[in-house]
Amino acid sequence: MATAIGFLILLGVLITIHEFGHFIFAKMFGVKVEVFSIGFGKPIFSWKGKETTYQVAILPLGGYVKMYGEDSMTEPIQGESEKDKIDPRSFSAKPRWQKILIALAGPLFNIIFALFAFALAYMIGIQQPAYMEKPVVVGYVEKESFAEKAGIKPMDKIIAVDGEPVENWKDFLIKIGLKAGKKANLTVLRNGKKINITVQVPENINKDRIGIAPVIPVKIGKILEGSPAEKAGLKEGDIILAVNGKPVKTWYQFVEIISKIKEQKPIKLLVKRDGKIISIDVIPQYNSQLKKYIIGISPALETKLVKYPFTEAIEKAFEKSADLTVALWKVIKGLVTGEVSIKTLGGPIAIAQFSGQALESGISTFLFAMAFISLQLGYLNLLPIPVLDGGLIAILLIESIIRKPLPEKAKEYLAYIGFAILGTLMIFVIFNDILRVLQ
Repeated sequence: MATAIGFLILLGVLITIHEFGHFIFAKMFGVKVEVFSIGFGKPIFSWKGKETTYQVAILPLGGYVKMYGEDSMTEPIQGESEKDKIDPRSFSAKPRWQKILIALAGPLFNIIFALFAFALAYMIGIQQPAYMEKPVVVGYVEKESFAEKAGIKPMDKIIAVDGEPVENWKDFLIKIGLKAGKKANLTVLRNGKKINITVQVPENINKDRIGIAPVIPVKIGKILEGSPAEKAGLKEGDIILAVNGKPVKTWYQFVEIISKIKEQKPIKLLVKRDGKIISIDVIPQYNSQLKKYIIGISPALETKLVKYPFTEAIEKAFEKSADLTVALWKVIKGLVTGEVSIKTLGGPIAIAQFSGQALESGISTFLFAMAFISLQLGYLNLLPIPVLDGGLIAILLIESIIRKPLPEKAKEYLAYIGFAILGTLMIFVIFNDILRVLQ
């Protein structure tokens, strides 16, 4: 139910924002708007304004603003000269720069809304991992990572970066991020002694991580339905103290022990539950996809609500939008060059699941989800594909350069190409969605 509600709210708001951009700019330049539609196909309900019909249609996967004269087939006004035969309130009568702004307004409003939604989410408050405010104690070192090559070990405490003290993980991540592509000298406490370790920081800190993670307690957060853990009687909130008599202090240490299991035989877990210590036997199950034995649990991650004042929230919104903009264009570039698989793309089902989960997580998470999708919607509509806003802008720019309209036949063929591209893409993403659901 939450999935359907979240999906309808998210799409409804984002489509309305997008079409309102076209609508308001059309009105600003004196273009008559005949229909303002949220959705495609047969209207579920509609009402007539002064000159515009407003409607909500049956297919919620988009919307449109139908402007008078948009198809260049306007009737001439009787008694006027040849030069002024087109109705001045028609879209086709307007100068190209106004047409470009009308087409640009939809994506622009989506991008502006994303900034607004991000800022609002930051002001309401976002859930942040609690470890961000804790000292930088290393819980895990990734194999063959920059950190392992440098000699960082589990339980090391990082207290400075290039001589500058670090108080917590948040402070550390900011300071290490400023060293992207360079070497950083870390001051580390190990067994009570200070040592210096030089680590190479990757150029893209988001893509190529240094390879360390914080200490995560061995506390069960979720149990997979039908898993060996559920069958054995493990519960959320249980704290695992030992595996087959071997004490475990961090989640990664526990995972490392479990990952070495090579046969389906019982493992003995020492568990703390409600202040009591009990022993539970679990028979691991082989997972063919992961190609290893699992018991079906995930850790409990402690979070805290972090709020930002108005000015900081605006700053954070611009930072987040800039980061996601760079990431999105890298994905688009990767799809074109083949570096990114089309299998990574999601369609309506994926968006529905995403929006439903976000809605269940709270208003700030849902606002983040809306902002994220709105930003994508804005930029993707600017792609120079015929039938998209970016395609119309490209045609208008070409006409401005050659100083004459493209032949109607050429525009018709370009529209067919655009529909073919979008149709093919839609088939792929829906197919991806179905595969994900089946898996």
